[in-house]
Amino acid sequence: MKPLTFLLAAALSVSPALAQTDHSGHAMPGMTASQGPNLTALSGKAFDRAYLSMMIAHHQGALDMARAAQPRLKDAKVKAWAAAVIQEQTREITLMTGWLKPLGGVDSAARTHMQGMMAGMVAPLKTAANADRAFVQGMLPHHQGALEMAGVALMRSSDARVLKLSRDIVRAQADEMYAYRLWLLR
Repeated sequence: MKPLTFLLAAALSVSPALAQTDHSGHAMPGMTASQGPNLTALSGKAFDRAYLSMMIAHHQGALDMARAAQPRLKDAKVKAWAAAVIQEQTREITLMTGWLKPLGGVDSAARTHMQGMMAGMVAPLKTAANADRAFVQGMLPHHQGALEMAGVALMRSSDARVLKLSRDIVRAQADEMYAYRLWLLR
């Protein structure tokens, strides 16, 4: 099996497990195919610029979620996951920001679109009765969105750095989703 095929199969195999998880109240507001940049219609540098701009905003949403939840987390494993999200996604934001400079900088329409989608994900973490559970449940659809975007990048980008980052995102976030799902079942 080709590595790309394996990665996509692994990422998509997580989806049936997610169907069994109650995500009511954890939807990504504004997540519709008809709004924002259509990544599947772009190619070359235009694709990379839009994708990187959206992924930076998406990662920032994860950082905001982790930081909002951290003071209220009680479970050691969930605390470690939140800290890992902050560390890894901060590192990836720095990489992607550097790659955007020669592409003309951030695509503001793509960034704004993704920021709108992330907007409603932080508030529930500040008020949930069980912050640990709310964080894990909120990260599942958030990571699923990243997997879907990275899957498009694996098919549309020709930049070796973007392809490697996208493979890394698929691998890491699919693994995290599996661990989150197991934690929710305990």
